[in-house]
Amino acid sequence: MKSMCLALLALLPLAAVANEGKVSKVNGSVRVEAGQSAGDVSTVNGGVTIEEGATVADVDTVNGSITIERNATVQKVESVNGGVSLAADVKASSVETVNGTLKLAEGAQVSGNVSAVNGSAQLAKGADIKGQLSNVNGKMTIHSAHVGGGLKTVNGDILVGADSRVEGGILVEKPNLNWFNKSNHRPPRIVIGPGAVVEGKLRFEHEVELLVSDRAKIGAVEGATPQSFSGDAPK
Repeated sequence: MKSMCLALLALLPLAAVANEGKVSKVNGSVRVEAGQSAGDVSTVNGGVTIEEGATVADVDTVNGSITIERNATVQKVESVNGGVSLAADVKASSVETVNGTLKLAEGAQVSGNVSAVNGSAQLAKGADIKGQLSNVNGKMTIHSAHVGGGLKTVNGDILVGADSRVEGGILVEKPNLNWFNKSNHRPPRIVIGPGAVVEGKLRFEHEVELLVSDRAKIGAVEGATPQSFSGDAPK
């Protein structure tokens, strides 16, 4: 028993250190300076900026945007009302927003999933998502980038640009009636560009326009008829 107590006492300083560096606000923006380290970083009403080369744990805000600058390392990133931007060579474990645009610059890496509800997602050359990229409404644009866990949307357009690679297929889900008004809706436009590869099934649970380059490679298609195009983009 004595040895167990001594072991627990020995752990107390470590636990205190682990809690140090947490940054939390209700109102106002939060910033972690370049090259610094911090624990969880959060605010309710305000933006969050993690400067170049900084290392932090989870990052979240309710009303505000999140900017992760070049070469920074973060864990889970979440915003409710605001965009999320990962600069070049950022590393994150997951990224999520409800209302806002997601941007991954060149070489940005996410080891888990990236998701939005009402917002577009833009992946620059060399960006890498190991998990799934998903949203409900908003365009996904993938430029010479990689997504390992597939693409999922309900009403969003998708552009898998030239030389991009998607593993895990594409799923366009049937809309919930609460989200969908047929009178003012056009079918999502799904474009697979030249040199792009989509492995796995492309499954469409409602009408889409599926345009596939004659130089692209795709898996089996269910629920749509691919239309082939030549050149850099469909006319």
